Amino acid sequence: MPLSLNDVDLFSPEFKQQSYQLYKKLRQDQPVFPFKLPTGKQAWLVTKHEDALNMFKSSKIVKDFKNVNEGEGDYFLENGAYLGENMLSSDPPDHTRLRKLVSKAFTPKMIAQLEDDIQAVTDRLLAPVKEKGHMDAISDFALPLPIIVISNMLGIPEKDRDAFHDWSAVIVESANDQSRIVENQNTINAFITYIRDLVDEKRQHPDDRLISLMIDAHDEGDRLSEQELIATIFLLIVAGHETTVNLIANGLYALFQHPEQMIRLRQNPDLMENAIEEMLRYHGPVEIAPIRYAAEAMDWHGQQMERGDAIFISLAAVNRDPDVYDNPDQFDIARENIKHFAFGKGIHFCLGAPLARLEAKVAFRTLLSEFSDLSLSVPDDEMKWRPGMMMRGLEALPVDLRQQS
Repeated sequence: MPLSLNDVDLFSPEFKQQSYQLYKKLRQDQPVFPFKLPTGKQAWLVTKHEDALNMFKSSKIVKDFKNVNEGEGDYFLENGAYLGENMLSSDPPDHTRLRKLVSKAFTPKMIAQLEDDIQAVTDRLLAPVKEKGHMDAISDFALPLPIIVISNMLGIPEKDRDAFHDWSAVIVESANDQSRIVENQNTINAFITYIRDLVDEKRQHPDDRLISLMIDAHDEGDRLSEQELIATIFLLIVAGHETTVNLIANGLYALFQHPEQMIRLRQNPDLMENAIEEMLRYHGPVEIAPIRYAAEAMDWHGQQMERGDAIFISLAAVNRDPDVYDNPDQFDIARENIKHFAFGKGIHFCLGAPLARLEAKVAFRTLLSEFSDLSLSVPDDEMKWRPGMMMRGLEALPVDLRQQS
């Protein structure tokens, strides 16, 4: 029997704890599942890999709500109005222009050169926990690592790092909850003011960091406006930061759940890059991809979508679709041909994916080399996923450590 709305409440704290089981039912019974947003707006949840792939590529499905909801606001405007003018929430030609300009600064060559810096930050964060013999792998390690790295990349002055970290934490927290955006508006406005002043400073005194490079980026005379710069900086902080936190923490948790895979990775370090891809598939950092909209009325699996309907693609669901993956609920670091959608697909594929992968590679390589034993400090049934429909992240990850002799 098809599930009712009573069975699937994407906004309930309980949903995240049982979502994988519910996704199985949805794929079988209603792969395009209707539900209502808190505003009453019609929305659809997509759970099959093939549908997700087609939707990622379809010109009938768009990202910018203004293209289908003329004059209306939206509860799920990408992480609040302060992120409005970024490439994640835009469509061609605006998206093409923004991505091209940002890509001129955020290059694969730049990312590849960061490995030594990421290693230095990793070593510094792990040094205090070696003597203690335990840590919260999120608050002590996975959380500060990407924020320090992005601070260095952007060119945040050393004296402002603590404040920048606090502001960023509020923004990441607010990204999943519109009510928190309102609650934290003063903090968010303070951060916007700080970033705007920093952009002005970089215009006057440019350096070799990312903000200066984005200011200087141009294409046939075109440049990012100040608002586009601020929106892009916010996007790098929110999207890049929380994604990497969850990749490292969720990946480590997957290894704890499958200790034989931890042993296998220790014995076969050449599997590291493939293991990270499996981590991205198995417990991906993003539960549901950022909102999309139907650009016109259409029929999908017999469901009648109307222009302006909201569409949510569950990356957690499609990454465990048995039509694509053998034994999809099995965590296998040697799995071949992993076609996950953890970073999206198509024109909106995550620009920061190479950075997230590099940070994860350095993090896991160092954890396994520095500690002869890593284990979960609490029973697995005490572990909790944070509520919120967009991201998949743990509330905490307490770990016992034993150094290499």
